[in-house]
Amino acid sequence: MRHYILLISGKVQGCHFRVSAKSKAESLGIKGLVKNLPTGEVYVEAEGPDERLEEFVQWCEEGPCFAQVKNVNIKEVALKGFKCFEVVR
Repeated sequence: MRHYILLISGKVQGCHFRVSAKSKAESLGIKGLVKNLPTGEVYVEAEGPDERLEEFVQWCEEGPCFAQVKNVNIKEVALKGFKCFEVVR
């Protein structure tokens, strides 16, 4: 199990990135949260088994069909024990 913080930049707001990320995370059993930042970036905290977490990160590098991801900054931090994956407004 790992816990990553992802900071995703590009055209990632206004393209259903958060809802799509929640759907992808839930399909993989990833727990955490996703939210838009005032800077135009998307912030994600994701916890899960290594292989599934890596698959989720790969998805975030592409995003949903209308997104144009330029960069994904990844930082590993201590586990928090999230119970679900939620969209934070």
